[in-house]
Parts: sequence; C-alpha cells; structure tokens
Amino acid sequence: MLFGVENLDLYLVLGILVFFGLLEVIAGHLHTTKRTRSDWIQEMGGFFALSVLIKPMIVLSVMGLGQLLVPQYANLVGGWSLLLMLPFYLFPDDILQYWYHRSAHEYEWLWKLHPPHHQAEEMGFFVSYRNAALYYVLMPNIWWVGIATFLGAAPGVALGLVLKQLVIIGSHSTTKWDRILYRFPWLSPVTSVIERIIITPAFHYAHHGKSMKDGVSDPNGNYGNMFSIWDQLFGTAKFTRQFPTDLGLVNDPKEKWTAAYFYPIVTSENPESELARGYQKQDTRRMEPSDVHLEAGTYLWCQCGHSQNQPFCDGSHHGTKFKPMVFEVAKARKMRLCNCKLSKTGPFCDNSHEQS
Repeated sequence: MLFGVENLDLYLVLGILVFFGLLEVIAGHLHTTKRTRSDWIQEMGGFFALSVLIKPMIVLSVMGLGQLLVPQYANLVGGWSLLLMLPFYLFPDDILQYWYHRSAHEYEWLWKLHPPHHQAEEMGFFVSYRNAALYYVLMPNIWWVGIATFLGAAPGVALGLVLKQLVIIGSHSTTKWDRILYRFPWLSPVTSVIERIIITPAFHYAHHGKSMKDGVSDPNGNYGNMFSIWDQLFGTAKFTRQFPTDLGLVNDPKEKWTAAYFYPIVTSENPESELARGYQKQDTRRMEPSDVHLEAGTYLWCQCGHSQNQPFCDGSHHGTKFKPMVFEVAKARKMRLCNCKLSKTGPFCDNSHEQS
C-alpha cells in the first residue's frame, strides 16, 4: 500500500510503461522499428518473466526465510517515516546494481548472461528487460527488495520502485526526453545538476553505443541504473550530451532467443559464440609488433589481448576488465603498434616484448 491506496505502486508502474509506450507509438517508432521476432520475444517475454515469476519468487523467498531464520527482525524499520524508508531502500539498491552491472562487463562468466541487453540495435523501453533469466535471479538488488520489505520498509520500496521505473524506462526510451535540455545554453546549469544525479537518455545511450570510435559511446562505462553518482564516484562516467547512432555489439553472433535467455541451460550451436558450450577466449597476443599503414582517422587499439584483429579491437574485451584505447591519426602514416600489450607507450611498440 502506498499513500493509503492499495496497489497504487503497481498502477503507477504500469502507467509509466503505458505512457512511454504511447510516446513511442505516437513518434512512429513501431512503424520504423527493425526488431525481429526474436527481439520481441526477448523483450516482452523478459518483462513478463521478471515481473510475474522471478522478482515475486525472490521477494517471497527472502521474506519466508526471514520469518524462519530471523523473525525478530521482521518490521524492524516499520515505524520509520517514508522519507527515511525511501533512501534506506534506494541507495543500497542502486549501488548494488551499479556494481553488479559493472561486474557483468568485467567478468566473463557473468558477461555471458548480459549480451542480450547489448544485442539490441535500437533503443526502446522494453530493452531494459533483455537479459538472461539467470542474470535476474542473481541480481543482488532484487534480493534487497525482499530484505527491505521483510524489515518493514515496504512503503519505501514501493515508492522507490516507481521512481526507479520512471528513470530506467525513460533512459531506454526512444523519446530522448533530455534533448530539449541541450538545445538551450541557458539551461546548461540546470542540465548539469540533473545529469549528475539521475541517469539521462544521453548518458545511458552511450553505454549502448557499439564502439568508442564515435567519441560518444562507452559500452564499458556509464553503468548506473537510477543515479549517475556511482559512475562519477568510481570513474566510469562519460557525459557528452550526444546520442550514438550505431548501437549493439561489434561482433554480434545473432543468437537465438532461447540461448540468449536460457543460458547456460541452453547453449549456442555456433562454436564461435561466447554462449557455446566450452567456449573460451583466445589469447591473441604476439611478441612482435605490427607495422601498419594507417589513413587519417580514429582507431581502437586492443588492450585485452583477445582480439582476432590484432592490434585493433574487435569487441572481444567484453567480459574482461579491459577496454580499448582510442587513438587518432592526423594524417596517413606508418606506425609500429604493440601486440604484446606490455608497452608503456601503447598503442605504440616500445620493445617491451623483447624483455618478456
């Protein structure tokens, strides 16, 4: 119950979905979408599975275990005001999701549950529900929903979920509500405050950009869910107030929705896919540099040592703690680029390979 109204939080969440859905329909998104049947299954199916099965199962399980193991803590904070319950729920929830999301990009076993989210080549509010089922089962902040509810903070949880839904759906939607803020210079101070507190579409779109070469995208940054403060605090924030035009994964194997959603129970039939049974990233480092002739432009130098296109990045760094180095070539020239990944002057070779 929220503000004395039964199921008000549920009505508000559904209202947010309907609101952004209507905005996308009015804007003609459904007529221009290139989504496949597999995309719709992942997004719509993921939403219903999370909302109807996974999240209720986790919350009820946590509350049941709480009553069984530590009944003395039931309703511990039930006497608090809503103003205290809200941050009690929201801040732990959001920092848990920040680190979980970041870990999904930095650890290979967890990354394999997250590619469906980044396979989307266009945004839309249902993109936020594209992940493997196990990704949500392991999500710590969903378990925190159950813990906070058991402790008596249900009103704060209900309001927090509504506010989270508003920010998350808004940051994935094609409506890009923040664009108007960037059109008027006199709004810049207000915009700076807003984007440094909550996740805006421009901030999150950068996370879905395909490549850092565009100067806007940072698929291995901007991990925040509701608040951008964690990215700023831990050095993963990138503010550009621009939107990447190319979204998705560089090497997208176009998995069937069954493997994408049910991995590791269902695996890919493509042996080159990360979701194939027994797949392991190859070490492609070499103890000799590459002498290349590069035209003027922007390039990404591989730092993870797994690219099949050495010395350049091919997206293989997902699931590692590395991301590519961006470097500019002002005019056509020959270069010696490092392949051993030991160079102190990367992307250029400094002969570190001779000392290894």
